[in-house]
Amino acid sequence: MQLETVIVKLNRNINQRLEDLSLTVTSGAIDTMEKYNYIIGQIKALELVRQELSNLLNDKEQKNGTVVDIKTKDTPTE
Repeated sequence: MQLETVIVKLNRNINQRLEDLSLTVTSGAIDTMEKYNYIIGQIKALELVRQELSNLLNDKEQKNGTVVDIKTKDTPTE
């Protein structure tokens, strides 16, 4: 299986989990602050992972030109 395929499937599963957790929070199914904080922590962690996967797939830094090569004339190229 290709790495990109794995990342896309993982991203799909993360999105589904985020949807499930969000529904749990918004439906009022949480009865303690501990459960609420735990679910919010899961949502934050999954959002972070999803953003990192998106960055890997889109390669935004290279495409947008935000990575600058500052080689000088005296710096040998590899």
